[in-house]
Amino acid sequence: FLTKLLFAVRFGDGNLLLTNYITPQTRVLFHRDVQDAVSLLAPFLQYDHDPYLVISDGKLYWIQDGYTTTDRYPYSSPSQSGYNYIRNSVKVVIDAYNGSATFYVADQTDPIIKAYRGIFPSLFRDLSEMPAGLRVHIRYPEDLMNVQAHMYATFHMTDPQVFYTKEDVWNVPFGTHAENSEPLEAYFTIMKLPGEKDEEFMLILPFTPATKDNMIAWMAAKSDGADYGQVDVIRYPKQQLVYGPKQIEARIDQDPLISQQLTLWNQSGSKVIRGNLLTIPISDSVLYVEPLFLQATSSNFPELKRVIAATGNRVGIGSDLGEALDVAFNIAQGQVIGAGNSGNGPTPGTPAPGQTPAVRTPADLTKSARDHYDRAQEALKQSDWATYGREIDAMKADLDALANALGVPTSIPSPAATPAATPSP
Repeated sequence: FLTKLLFAVRFGDGNLLLTNYITPQTRVLFHRDVQDAVSLLAPFLQYDHDPYLVISDGKLYWIQDGYTTTDRYPYSSPSQSGYNYIRNSVKVVIDAYNGSATFYVADQTDPIIKAYRGIFPSLFRDLSEMPAGLRVHIRYPEDLMNVQAHMYATFHMTDPQVFYTKEDVWNVPFGTHAENSEPLEAYFTIMKLPGEKDEEFMLILPFTPATKDNMIAWMAAKSDGADYGQVDVIRYPKQQLVYGPKQIEARIDQDPLISQQLTLWNQSGSKVIRGNLLTIPISDSVLYVEPLFLQATSSNFPELKRVIAATGNRVGIGSDLGEALDVAFNIAQGQVIGAGNSGNGPTPGTPAPGQTPAVRTPADLTKSARDHYDRAQEALKQSDWATYGREIDAMKADLDALANALGVPTSIPSPAATPAATPSP
């Protein structure tokens, strides 16, 4: 009775005291948030902001990275968070079904975790005791990488004179996330480092010079097998110009097709959410990928609608990554984004792979243009601006093709560039 009374007071619910469903065998699980639970179990540790879910032996587990930190380590510069010592000494595994948590010591050499282990000997286990099915899911922690990158941006300078004048300081570049410009965070990808044979799962983050926007280097932390924890920095020659994330964002904003699409989507009733710009080094070049999400103002569930791919000189947009790459590498025309359809198939008039292009007569083009116009008007009545823009673009493409077939010079303006052709909401 006393236990039920205490829980009833704790939750402000008298039913817990009066119900007959609570028995001596009842167990109450109420700290259900992963970080909330581990913080109560071991509040003396710091925890990574991103616990992740894995599957092992048919069961679900959360893995949470834990850090030992202090601000009293001698002869060490503080990070942005104030501490000047950090180690990823603990891996916490939480059973997603019953909430049980197991703390594994990942760094046996850390003096701070040694002290905590002496205080709480039953709390910690050796990492070797972790089941093999879980060990393969261990990854390099994001918050640790972000701290290391921030410090390395200054301490990569080994020449005393250069370090004193701070003439070669690096920055973590900014990128457009949602509607804000924020510093990029480290992100996971599968890639192969220069000179290596196999692809690996790693965490990467680019650098730019402090006074410029071009990319100067990038950092990669490995997570696979015996290479776990190895951090490499790949530098570009200073005489080589490699576009940085901010420059690529500017090129995306300047692309007429993408700018038109964003303008149409950012109408009343919907908004565009720009995802993280991924900077992916490939051989001697760099590929940039950014997803575009569309979210209704009455909904909290954004939907992936477009993917942008960019190289040093070209920007492509498509309904998926394959189409965006086709445009970026000049394999297909820029209108490969699916104008005139739902974005889930080829553009009308575009042959499927391996098929002979269909010849459309002037009558076919006229009928197709009329059909697109009718669908655009229906979309206009429903305030579906995204569909309206696609249908108008498809109609314009049909009219251009018709003009070419008839030998008439084309001078049809883009609807987004002409205010009179764009309906008011």
